[in-house]
Amino acid sequence: MNYINSFLSTYYGKKIIISFTIFFILYLLKKLNNTIVLKKIKETKTKYYWNKTSNYFIILIGALLIGRLWFEGFQSLSTFLGLFSAGLAIALRELITNFAGWIYIITKKPFIIGDRIEISDFAGDVIDISILNFTILEIKNWVNADQSTGRIIHIPNGIIFNQNLANYTKDFKFIWNEIPVLITFDSNWKKAKNILLNIAKKHAEHLSKEAEEKLKQAAAKYMIYYNKLTPIVYTSVKDNGVLLTIRYLIHPRKRRGSSHEIWESILEEFSNNEDINLAYPSQTIYLKK
Repeated sequence: MNYINSFLSTYYGKKIIISFTIFFILYLLKKLNNTIVLKKIKETKTKYYWNKTSNYFIILIGALLIGRLWFEGFQSLSTFLGLFSAGLAIALRELITNFAGWIYIITKKPFIIGDRIEISDFAGDVIDISILNFTILEIKNWVNADQSTGRIIHIPNGIIFNQNLANYTKDFKFIWNEIPVLITFDSNWKKAKNILLNIAKKHAEHLSKEAEEKLKQAAAKYMIYYNKLTPIVYTSVKDNGVLLTIRYLIHPRKRRGSSHEIWESILEEFSNNEDINLAYPSQTIYLKK
């Protein structure tokens, strides 16, 4: 016991006591933040951002106080941070890259919480951004039409520097969706095309006005230009029949729902017209007598 007391009274012992005191005070601040402040915040998004910001602030304050305590020779903060960063760059290169990626993400904002993105082999909705990685709720993979798989994927922030990023929802906030409808050669394709165009207008034309406004806003930042934003049906010929392709604008998260509604309308309309038939691969076999 006397040995412990004598050690704690030494130069380094006092520093250890002060360090633990700083840790304890910061721990109490975090607990107070969680039990008092966060409970009073009702809005989920505000609570999330406040919790993240306060945690980063507490960690930064702790690192600065304890760093200055143990490295008294560093009279300026810039000298301390410079040498500290150099050491980390050698020993923790990947961690530094991920930290740099975080700085890039929060300053340049290639995506924010809630955006739907695709990067490398991953696609999903961004649900968290932290110092070393960001987290997405995965879409695609074995699930069709951009719907969620239910998996949560953590991706290192450094990936932003060496992979192409696609953002479904930033600035323009619309994507083009296409529904191919193949009918037989002996079908009345002009009538079928008119039916499909009416169906597309019914389900998607109301989005054209909204898309036009968003396009004007995006055009101030990017060179984006479209001649036509209203639904359209394109005609082409395939081996098995006439291909009529519906093309229309849709919100990224509503693509599957809109395809479902449009296909149900198509099936109902075609069932009422005997001169229109869906095509499918088939063979005709002739037997010699």
